[in-house]
Amino acid sequence: MTKKKKESLARPPYHFDTIWEELMGNDKFVKVFLSDVLENYVVQQRWYGGKASKLKYLELQEYFRIQQNEEVYYGLLLQVNFEEAFYQHYFLPIAFVSDESFAEKDRILPIKIKDQEGYIIDALNLEAFRKLVFERIMTAVPNDTTKVRYHKSASFSETEYVSSRFMGLEQSNTSVIINDRLVIKFFRRIYSDKNPDYEMTRFLSEEKEYRNIPAYKGSINVIDSDNVNITIALMQELVPNQGDAWEYMLGELHKIFCNLEYKRIQVKNLPETSMFKNLGINDVPPQIIDWAGLNIFLKIQKLAQRTAEMHIALGSEFGDTAFHPTHFNGDYEVWLKNRLLYQFQNRLNIVENNMHRLEGLSLELAQEFLERKNEIRKRFVNFDWTKLKGERIRIHGDYHLGQVLVQEDDFYLLDFEGEPESTIRDRKVKQPPLKDVAGIFRSFHYAIYATIFGKGEEYPYSREDLYKAGEILYRYFIGVFLGSYVGLIQEHNLNIGYVQERIFLLKYCMLEKAVYELGYEMNSRPQWAVIPLEGIMGIINDTN
Repeated sequence: MTKKKKESLARPPYHFDTIWEELMGNDKFVKVFLSDVLENYVVQQRWYGGKASKLKYLELQEYFRIQQNEEVYYGLLLQVNFEEAFYQHYFLPIAFVSDESFAEKDRILPIKIKDQEGYIIDALNLEAFRKLVFERIMTAVPNDTTKVRYHKSASFSETEYVSSRFMGLEQSNTSVIINDRLVIKFFRRIYSDKNPDYEMTRFLSEEKEYRNIPAYKGSINVIDSDNVNITIALMQELVPNQGDAWEYMLGELHKIFCNLEYKRIQVKNLPETSMFKNLGINDVPPQIIDWAGLNIFLKIQKLAQRTAEMHIALGSEFGDTAFHPTHFNGDYEVWLKNRLLYQFQNRLNIVENNMHRLEGLSLELAQEFLERKNEIRKRFVNFDWTKLKGERIRIHGDYHLGQVLVQEDDFYLLDFEGEPESTIRDRKVKQPPLKDVAGIFRSFHYAIYATIFGKGEEYPYSREDLYKAGEILYRYFIGVFLGSYVGLIQEHNLNIGYVQERIFLLKYCMLEKAVYELGYEMNSRPQWAVIPLEGIMGIINDTN
């Protein structure tokens, strides 16, 4: 290669004597694109999940065409390798545009192919690409056996593409609203298996006709060179809504805490209840109803109903082994303990290394957390599967108020991908359904404390009184949820164990959730670490 040609490859604009339709077959282009360009581009994207690690190199796992007639785009499956000896996979669709004014902020590479100058961009920024993807799903044929498999549900009724727009800023995926009626979620971080969100949504929607999720409408899966089915996109109905249940709960809790002053309530006189006691609305004392209002408890009952219905649907499958209920066994116990003890040690290390970032109550609780680490570890070790009679099923896995949409007086459940830290295999392990319930309970706890932290100055009460009022309210929330949830579950013969087993599993799963949350808070916003720390100590200190 001459010096002049080397220089033409070493800096933009890159020039290749190849047409776009054959560009990915050009080894020189692929080498330059991966090493000189994509590494810098990928690490700057919101959906890139490796920011806490050091990138070693990036390689193209494989590519495929996303096309219709003469219109061609490429889907890239990228492997990001890290210095810490692990890797992640990402999906990036690319397009070539020649319009100088287009996608100025989203250009990946200035390039000249044959005699045409232009730019390679993320194809999702191109409406023509979004239209093509939609039309390929719309015209999908049953039992597609090609490499790129488009699928549409029997309920898919759209007949033409009208418009598309981005849904908004997302952390790990990119969602596009189509015709103001559908959403296509493009998975950026991908796995060597069907994505749980696709798998669960399609199962609940098509097999069980569960109505309180956005209905499955279509998908795109790729069969890779190892014959593994990889999900790259999921299409669902767009559910009209008033926001998520987290924001709704924060609004309601602010009104509830304002009522302390408005109704001249003395916190010390509020009646208490024991943790995990099943309650109907009539079991909630009039003083609590007068303070918090009836509506919030009716909403909690409705959320409990929808949660129970989801678990009943997931626990009633006896044909598909991926969803068939199973019992606890030794393999599950070993898997669970290994996973949780590793995670717990990770959280201990994070807390020990970041004590200097804490102060006040957070610091006190963190010190207690470290002092009592052996007691907490023992709780995780104290899991004896032989004493558990309930069933394990596929569950949501990352269930909290932010995964629930509010629609008038009802709720829709979202995002079945599972915990972001978990491997794809771990996300598909059958778990006690009470793990999802524990996730919602931790979310109630978060919302209460987030309200006190965020708006506490507006309530003329001491922090001690606000915490006490919050803990009382929290127990009634839990009780009313359990009252509805357990009753409906038992009516449909899903075995979640007897009372003591349920309490053991709830405490165990809530402790697991709180320890999981601690890592996020210590890394992202240490001032909030008090919430999971309070949750951990509350569970450890609870003698009921």
